[in-house]
Amino acid sequence: MEKCIENFRHIEVQILGDRTGRVVHLYERECSVQRRRQKVIEESPAPKLDPDLREEMCAAAVRLTEEVGYHNAGTVEFMLDRNNNFYFLEVNTRIQVEHPITEMVTGEDLVKWQLRIASGEKLDIDQHDIAPSGSSIECRINAEDPEHNFRPSPGRVDAFVAPGGPGVRWDSHVYQGYVISPTYDSLVGKLIVHRPTRPEAISTALRALDEFVIFPTKTTIDLCKDVLAHERFIRGMWETTYIERELLNS
Repeated sequence: MEKCIENFRHIEVQILGDRTGRVVHLYERECSVQRRRQKVIEESPAPKLDPDLREEMCAAAVRLTEEVGYHNAGTVEFMLDRNNNFYFLEVNTRIQVEHPITEMVTGEDLVKWQLRIASGEKLDIDQHDIAPSGSSIECRINAEDPEHNFRPSPGRVDAFVAPGGPGVRWDSHVYQGYVISPTYDSLVGKLIVHRPTRPEAISTALRALDEFVIFPTKTTIDLCKDVLAHERFIRGMWETTYIERELLNS
């Protein structure tokens, strides 16, 4: 029999390992805002996470990757239940979509590190050199129509204005005149914000989403705004099933 873990949080730890067996972690990301197990919003650091538990989870991620001799950028993912018990989920042996929030809070370029490690270079940073600062949130903007069961919204983008301003980063390949294909992933881009505190990051993300213009493409912008403004998210108490339970069925 396999243990059933319901109503859990999804916490992942970013690691870097070189070919000498040396591994460091770059702390954790909260990835509990999901729809049908697909991430919608991520943030770092994870809110309401006990410092001792954070250290324990990060240490477990480093220990696992050291024991298997892993070398690359990678992510060790955990489920965290309501009693603060964490369980191993998987290792993603690659750069994650949500890696920018780790870059924003640590100041480390993960893509550059992946290339350096692949070239045989050794890690020249120690664990004590990595000190997260501030709060970062990423919203995945998908070409989907939430009002019609999230069906894809491909086609030409006739109007497009990306948000900007202090603390705002926009990672995307889309531009005005771009044609979104129905064949591939529906991700339009990633809105990343970084501010000194979590409330400021939430406020900045909401402001940036309000400024976003993409027409006539249907997107998940309003869904992201609903989550960011929700009391449970503001209190840092979101779980992986809450989009269906709190928003889509309300």
